[in-house]
Amino acid sequence: MTDPKDIAPESTAARVALWRALHLEVDAEPPVLADDVGLRLLDPPDDWRERGDMHPVFTRPFRASIVARARYIEDLVIAEMKRGVRQYVILGAGLDSFAQRHPELAGSLSIFEVDKPGPQRWKHDRLVALGYGVQDWLHFVPVNFEAGDSWRDALLQHGFDASQPAVIVSTGVSMYLTREANGATLREVASFAGDGSTLAMTFLLPLEMADPEVRPGLEMAEKGARASGTPFISFFTPDDMMAFARENGFADAQHVSATALTARYFANRTDGLHPPVNAEELLIATT
Repeated sequence: MTDPKDIAPESTAARVALWRALHLEVDAEPPVLADDVGLRLLDPPDDWRERGDMHPVFTRPFRASIVARARYIEDLVIAEMKRGVRQYVILGAGLDSFAQRHPELAGSLSIFEVDKPGPQRWKHDRLVALGYGVQDWLHFVPVNFEAGDSWRDALLQHGFDASQPAVIVSTGVSMYLTREANGATLREVASFAGDGSTLAMTFLLPLEMADPEVRPGLEMAEKGARASGTPFISFFTPDDMMAFARENGFADAQHVSATALTARYFANRTDGLHPPVNAEELLIATT
């Protein structure tokens, strides 16, 4: 029999989706990102807001980081579309809802969601059941990473055009991979995507560099990840990550800091919400 945990969304994907929804409920207007699709897909019990990892105050900076990186990436995708890019790849897509929230882009963009087969089938079925449907511009690309499947080969089998540029995104993944595995991913993206492609990837700074307000939460997350058998392995300083991207095939690499995200999306807020400095930040690399 199939283990239910191999079918349902992973806990990290569910947490991210619920934090996005919580942002709409407990943070001041205007929202940085308006997304409750994941909440609808999950349809959790009514007491989901009482979970320890949903505490509105304790999770505040992490919630801000989640919506900030998502908003930045979505703005990046739309900006790249204006340059003529027509492909968007989401590695470890989880409960991403870009396709459901941007139906106006149908016909202008092909979205490829790469994820494990079980959770992806669950998401597919929930989208259909709730009436969102799965449009022909949204491609589910199932990849069994544990079995050594190649996400590159799977993308090609699902209509990705390797000769054309794309925006390729990986968030919340790099800390679980060795430095060697991160390098391999960078090289594969750099060699695979056509000229003019962009990679957006999050990376975790060494915990001792984090703001004091979030360090306890990060240390708790690190302890929990280790206990569950998926420890944090890789940490990068911004300079290290930028050099690492260039060493592994990218022509240019830029660091998008939490400070930059705060200036862009959180200025003049009445609630003082902002992402934490020196926690999880963004690499933007181009081929």
